[in-house]
Amino acid sequence: MRSGARAAIVGAVFAAMVGVAGCGSGQDDSAGPKDGASAGSGDDKPSLKKVKTGPPSAAEVKTTAHAFLAAWSAGETAKAAALTDDSDAATTALGGYRTKAKVAKVTLDAGQASGAKVPFSVNAQLSSGGESVPWTYESSLTVTRDTKTGKPVVAWKPSVVHPDLVEGDTLKTGASEAPPIKAVDRDGKELTASEHPTLKTVLAALRERYGKKAGGEAGVETWIQRAKGSKSPDKTLKVLSKGTPGTLRTTIDASLQRTAEQQVSKRTKASVVAVKPSTGEILALANSPASGFNTAFQGSYAPGSTMKIITSTTLMDKGLAAYGKPHPCPKYFSYGGWKFQNDKKFEIKNGTFEQSFARSCNTAFISQAGKLKDDDLSKEARDVFGIGLNWQTGVPTFDGAVPVQSAASKAASLIGQGGVRMNPLNMASVAATATTGTFHQPYLVSPSLDDRTLAKASRTMKSSTHDQLKKLMKLTATSGTAAEAMAGMSGDFGAKTGSAEVDNQEKPNGWFSAYRDDVAAAGVVPEGGHGGDTAGPIVAALLRAG
Repeated sequence: MRSGARAAIVGAVFAAMVGVAGCGSGQDDSAGPKDGASAGSGDDKPSLKKVKTGPPSAAEVKTTAHAFLAAWSAGETAKAAALTDDSDAATTALGGYRTKAKVAKVTLDAGQASGAKVPFSVNAQLSSGGESVPWTYESSLTVTRDTKTGKPVVAWKPSVVHPDLVEGDTLKTGASEAPPIKAVDRDGKELTASEHPTLKTVLAALRERYGKKAGGEAGVETWIQRAKGSKSPDKTLKVLSKGTPGTLRTTIDASLQRTAEQQVSKRTKASVVAVKPSTGEILALANSPASGFNTAFQGSYAPGSTMKIITSTTLMDKGLAAYGKPHPCPKYFSYGGWKFQNDKKFEIKNGTFEQSFARSCNTAFISQAGKLKDDDLSKEARDVFGIGLNWQTGVPTFDGAVPVQSAASKAASLIGQGGVRMNPLNMASVAATATTGTFHQPYLVSPSLDDRTLAKASRTMKSSTHDQLKKLMKLTATSGTAAEAMAGMSGDFGAKTGSAEVDNQEKPNGWFSAYRDDVAAAGVVPEGGHGGDTAGPIVAALLRAG
C-alpha cells in the first residue's frame, strides 16, 4: 500500500475517534478548552476575560505611581497622561506645566505610600524672562482602579500638579499680571501677611485688583490664575524677580487689627470684623484659623438672634411693637405648622417689648409673623440696612441675604434662622446702622481710587424707631444677655447676642453684634454655644480697644 493511501486511512480513523469523543452522551459540556485551545463549537467565540475589581494592591500602587512620576519627569506627557483616569485633562495640565509654567526640568521623588495615596516631592527649575530659579514643593497622588479595564491608574486631579490647584485654574510663569503692592493702614503703617497672617487672602485680592492702580511695576513670578468666576484671588507661588510695589492705602487700623487677631486666636474657629459707623470704613477683620477661607467677609451663616436688630426695626416701623409697651413672650408659639420655643422654655408673664429683646425671647417675635407680609423683613433689611445691595468693598464679599419667605420659614427668619444668611462683616454693618440710623456701605479701599459706586440704602431709619432701637440695645448690654461681655463699657454703647442652631451640630453658632461710640463690631464662633459667652468677649475687646 502506498504511503499516501495509508496516511489517508489513519487520518480518517483519527477524525472519527475525535468526533466520538466530542459528542459522547455522558460528557460534561461545561468543561472549557485547555491551554487556550478552541472549544471547537464551530462559531469560534473568544473566551471572556473578567475585569479585575477592588482597590489596587500595594505593589500596583507603587508601580503605577513610579511609572507616572518617571514619565512626567522625563517630559513624556502622553505616556504620563495615559497612566491616569482622565488622559485629556492630564495632557493639558502636564503639557501646560512645561509651556505655561515654564518648568525647564523637574525631578519627582515618591515617598512612602499610605494606602492608595502616594506623597511626592517636586524639585523643579523655572526659567522665564532671563531668570532661572529652583522651585520645590510637596504634592501627592492617589492610585485607583479603572472600572473599564481593571488596570491601576492615577486618579487625576489638578492638585496632582500642585496642591493649591483646583478645577479650572491655570499655572503660569512670566511677568505678573498684577504688580506687587505695599498695603498700608489708615496711618501709613505697612500691613504684611507675615505680621498679619489673617490678611493674606485680603492682601492677595487687593493686589489683584489694585496692583496697577497703585503704580507698581510687575516682576516675574509663578502663580495660579484662578478659574473665571472664582471668588478666590490669584495666588503667587514663586517669585523669580521682584517688581516694584506701589503703595495702597487701606482703611485698616493696624493696632485694632492686632487686637482682632489676638482675640480670635483664642478659639479654634472664630471670625470678627470692626467698622467705623460714621463712614463705613473697615477697621479690622480676623479669622481663626488665619489661613484659608475668609469667613469674616465671605461666610454665610444663619445669624440667630442678632437678626432681631432688623426684626425689631421692622416691627416698630409697622407699629407692632414699641419700647415700654406690653408684648407677649410665651413658652411656645406655633406658626405655619412649626412649634417654636424659647431657650430652656422660659416665658415672661406680663412682659414688655424691651424685656423680650433684652432676654432674646424667640416667641415674642414669632408671634408677630402673621401680622407681617412675606416681604416686610426682606424690604427692611435691604432698604434700611443695605443687606444684599452688592457692596463694593474693594475685595470679594458676601453681602448678606434675607430672602422673601412664607409660613414657618418666614417666622424662622424673624429670629435669624430659615433662609437668612450673614457673616461678621454684615452684622458689624447692621450694628453700625443701628447706632447711626443710616447705612454706610463698608469698604476697605477708598472708592475714589477706582471710582467705585458704593451701595446706598433707599431710606434712613425712622427717627422714633432709631431712638427705641438704641434703647433696646443699651438695655441688652447693661442688664440683658450681653451684659457680662459688655461689663464696664463706657460711652454710647449697645449690643445683641445670638445663638444659631445648625442641623447635626451639637452646639449652636455663637454670635455677638455691638457698637461703642464710632466703632461697631460683630463676631461669630461656629459651634461655640451662646453668643454672649463666646463671640461676646471677642467683640467687646475690639470695642474697648477702639
